[in-house]
Amino acid sequence: ILNKYKHIVSYAASINTIGNALAIDYHAEMPVIRAKGGFAGLSGPAVKYTALANVKQMRELLDNSIDVVGAGGVQSGRDVFEMILCGATAVQVGTCHWTEGPGCFDRICDELKAIMKDKGYGNVEDFRGKLKEWSKEGVALSRQMKMKSKQSDTSGDVQLKASNNNSSLIIAILFAIVAVLLADKLNIVSL
Repeated sequence: ILNKYKHIVSYAASINTIGNALAIDYHAEMPVIRAKGGFAGLSGPAVKYTALANVKQMRELLDNSIDVVGAGGVQSGRDVFEMILCGATAVQVGTCHWTEGPGCFDRICDELKAIMKDKGYGNVEDFRGKLKEWSKEGVALSRQMKMKSKQSDTSGDVQLKASNNNSSLIIAILFAIVAVLLADKLNIVSL
Protein backbone atom coordinates (compact mmCIF):
# COMPACT_ATOMS: atom_id res chain seq x y z
CA ILE A 1 0.00 0.00 0.00
CA LEU A 2 2.78 2.45 0.90
CA ASN A 3 4.51 1.90 -2.43
CA LYS A 4 1.28 2.90 -4.20
CA TYR A 5 1.53 6.30 -2.48
CA LYS A 6 5.28 6.78 -2.77
CA HIS A 7 4.68 10.18 -4.35
CA ILE A 8 3.40 11.44 -0.96
CA VAL A 9 4.96 9.01 1.55
CA SER A 10 8.58 9.85 2.36
CA TYR A 11 9.20 7.52 5.27
CA ALA A 12 7.75 4.76 7.40
CA ALA A 13 8.69 4.16 11.03
CA SER A 14 8.98 0.64 12.32
CA ILE A 15 8.13 -0.26 15.04
CA ASN A 16 6.39 1.72 17.73
CA THR A 17 5.19 -0.60 20.48
CA ILE A 18 3.83 -4.13 20.70
CA GLY A 19 0.49 -5.19 22.03
CA ASN A 20 -0.81 -4.43 25.45
CA ALA A 21 1.55 -4.16 28.41
CA LEU A 22 1.31 -3.04 32.02
CA ALA A 23 4.34 -1.93 34.01
CA ILE A 24 3.98 -1.78 37.78
CA ASP A 25 5.82 0.55 40.14
CA TYR A 26 6.80 -1.91 42.86
CA HIS A 27 7.33 0.76 45.52
CA ALA A 28 4.17 2.78 44.92
CA GLU A 29 2.11 -0.34 44.02
CA MET A 30 0.53 1.37 41.03
CA PRO A 31 0.89 1.47 37.23
CA VAL A 32 3.99 3.30 35.99
CA ILE A 33 1.92 5.44 33.63
CA ARG A 34 -1.41 7.18 34.23
CA ALA A 35 -3.21 6.86 30.90
CA LYS A 36 -5.67 3.98 30.30
CA GLY A 37 -5.22 2.56 33.79
CA GLY A 38 -1.55 1.94 33.04
CA PHE A 39 -2.10 -0.15 29.92
CA ALA A 40 0.25 0.76 27.08
CA GLY A 41 2.35 -0.75 24.35
CA LEU A 42 5.46 -2.73 25.22
CA SER A 43 8.62 -0.85 24.31
CA GLY A 44 12.32 -0.78 25.13
CA PRO A 45 14.83 -3.63 24.91
CA ALA A 46 12.11 -6.31 24.84
CA VAL A 47 11.02 -5.25 21.34
CA LYS A 48 14.44 -4.83 19.71
CA TYR A 49 14.51 -8.12 17.80
CA THR A 50 10.98 -7.63 16.46
CA ALA A 51 11.96 -4.09 15.45
CA LEU A 52 15.07 -5.30 13.60
CA ALA A 53 13.03 -7.91 11.70
CA ASN A 54 10.43 -5.33 10.70
CA VAL A 55 13.01 -2.75 9.63
CA LYS A 56 14.75 -5.34 7.44
CA GLN A 57 11.52 -6.54 5.89
CA MET A 58 10.19 -3.01 5.31
CA ARG A 59 13.45 -2.03 3.60
CA GLU A 60 13.14 -5.06 1.33
CA LEU A 61 9.47 -4.41 0.48
CA LEU A 62 9.33 -0.62 0.21
CA ASP A 63 10.34 1.44 -2.78
CA ASN A 64 13.83 2.93 -2.33
CA SER A 65 12.31 6.43 -2.35
CA ILE A 66 10.62 5.66 0.99
CA ASP A 67 12.97 5.86 3.97
CA VAL A 68 12.66 3.46 6.91
CA VAL A 69 13.02 4.85 10.42
CA GLY A 70 14.15 2.14 12.81
CA ALA A 71 12.61 2.31 16.28
CA GLY A 72 12.23 -0.12 19.13
CA GLY A 73 14.69 -1.13 21.79
CA VAL A 74 17.43 1.27 20.77
CA GLN A 75 19.66 2.01 23.75
CA SER A 76 23.23 1.73 22.45
CA GLY A 77 25.47 2.42 19.51
CA ARG A 78 25.35 -1.27 18.68
CA ASP A 79 21.54 -1.11 18.47
CA VAL A 80 21.81 1.83 16.05
CA PHE A 81 24.44 -0.04 14.03
CA GLU A 82 22.14 -3.07 13.75
CA MET A 83 19.14 -0.93 12.70
CA ILE A 84 21.20 0.74 9.97
CA LEU A 85 22.64 -2.63 8.92
CA CYS A 86 19.02 -3.79 8.42
CA GLY A 87 18.36 -0.77 6.20
CA ALA A 88 17.16 2.05 8.46
CA THR A 89 17.80 5.55 7.13
CA ALA A 90 17.24 7.08 10.56
CA VAL A 91 16.95 5.63 14.06
CA GLN A 92 14.62 6.73 16.83
CA VAL A 93 15.49 6.54 20.52
CA GLY A 94 12.47 6.55 22.85
CA THR A 95 12.46 4.51 26.04
CA CYS A 96 16.20 5.02 26.59
CA HIS A 97 15.71 8.79 26.46
CA TRP A 98 12.84 8.50 28.91
CA THR A 99 14.87 6.46 31.40
CA GLU A 100 18.35 7.97 30.90
CA GLY A 101 17.65 11.51 29.74
CA PRO A 102 19.09 13.49 26.84
CA GLY A 103 22.66 12.46 27.66
CA CYS A 104 21.88 9.12 25.99
CA PHE A 105 22.14 10.72 22.55
CA ASP A 106 25.81 11.70 22.89
CA ARG A 107 26.63 8.32 24.45
CA ILE A 108 24.87 6.39 21.68
CA CYS A 109 26.53 8.50 18.96
CA ASP A 110 29.96 8.01 20.54
CA GLU A 111 29.37 4.24 20.73
CA LEU A 112 28.30 4.14 17.08
CA LYS A 113 31.38 6.12 16.04
CA ALA A 114 33.60 3.66 17.95
CA ILE A 115 31.91 0.68 16.25
CA MET A 116 32.33 2.26 12.84
CA LYS A 117 36.00 3.01 13.50
CA ASP A 118 36.59 -0.53 14.79
CA LYS A 119 34.95 -2.03 11.70
CA GLY A 120 36.65 0.38 9.28
CA TYR A 121 33.51 2.23 8.13
CA GLY A 122 33.88 5.89 7.14
CA ASN A 123 30.16 6.64 7.03
CA VAL A 124 26.82 4.90 7.53
CA GLU A 125 26.34 4.38 3.79
CA ASP A 126 29.23 1.91 3.93
CA PHE A 127 27.02 -0.57 5.83
CA ARG A 128 23.40 0.64 5.49
CA GLY A 129 21.19 -2.23 4.38
CA LYS A 130 24.15 -4.57 3.99
CA LEU A 131 23.21 -7.30 6.47
CA LYS A 132 25.01 -10.40 5.30
CA GLU A 133 23.37 -13.78 4.80
CA TRP A 134 23.98 -16.40 7.49
CA SER A 135 27.11 -18.46 6.79
CA LYS A 136 29.39 -20.94 8.55
CA GLU A 137 32.26 -18.52 8.04
CA GLY A 138 30.29 -15.76 9.74
CA VAL A 139 29.50 -18.01 12.70
CA ALA A 140 33.18 -18.96 13.00
CA LEU A 141 34.22 -15.30 12.94
CA SER A 142 31.58 -14.41 15.54
CA ARG A 143 32.69 -17.26 17.80
CA GLN A 144 36.33 -16.20 17.46
CA MET A 145 35.52 -12.57 18.31
CA LYS A 146 33.37 -13.58 21.29
CA MET A 147 36.19 -15.75 22.66
CA LYS A 148 38.65 -12.91 22.18
CA SER A 149 36.31 -10.52 23.97
CA LYS A 150 35.70 -13.04 26.76
CA GLN A 151 39.42 -13.32 27.43
CA SER A 152 39.89 -9.54 27.59
CA ASP A 153 36.89 -8.66 29.78
CA THR A 154 35.24 -11.37 31.85
CA SER A 155 33.36 -8.96 34.13
CA GLY A 156 31.59 -7.36 31.18
CA ASP A 157 30.47 -10.77 29.93
CA VAL A 158 28.83 -11.58 33.27
CA GLN A 159 26.73 -8.43 32.97
CA LEU A 160 25.97 -9.15 29.30
CA LYS A 161 24.88 -12.72 30.07
CA ALA A 162 22.49 -11.51 32.75
CA SER A 163 21.05 -8.95 30.33
CA ASN A 164 20.74 -11.55 27.54
CA ASN A 165 19.03 -14.01 29.88
CA ASN A 166 16.42 -11.38 30.79
CA SER A 167 15.95 -10.42 27.14
CA SER A 168 15.63 -14.07 26.13
CA LEU A 169 12.94 -14.64 28.74
CA ILE A 170 10.99 -11.58 27.61
CA ILE A 171 11.26 -12.63 23.97
CA ALA A 172 10.13 -16.17 24.80
CA ILE A 173 7.10 -14.81 26.65
CA LEU A 174 6.25 -12.50 23.73
CA PHE A 175 6.49 -15.39 21.26
CA ALA A 176 4.22 -17.51 23.45
CA ILE A 177 1.62 -14.72 23.62
CA VAL A 178 1.74 -14.20 19.86
CA ALA A 179 1.42 -17.96 19.27
CA VAL A 180 -1.64 -18.20 21.52
CA LEU A 181 -3.28 -15.18 19.88
CA LEU A 182 -2.62 -16.58 16.40
CA ALA A 183 -3.92 -20.00 17.41
CA ASP A 184 -7.09 -18.38 18.74
CA LYS A 185 -7.52 -16.27 15.59
CA LEU A 186 -7.06 -19.34 13.37
CA ASN A 187 -9.50 -21.32 15.57
CA ILE A 188 -6.84 -23.86 16.52
CA VAL A 189 -7.61 -23.21 20.18
CA SER A 190 -10.32 -21.20 21.84
CA LEU A 191 -9.60 -18.70 24.59
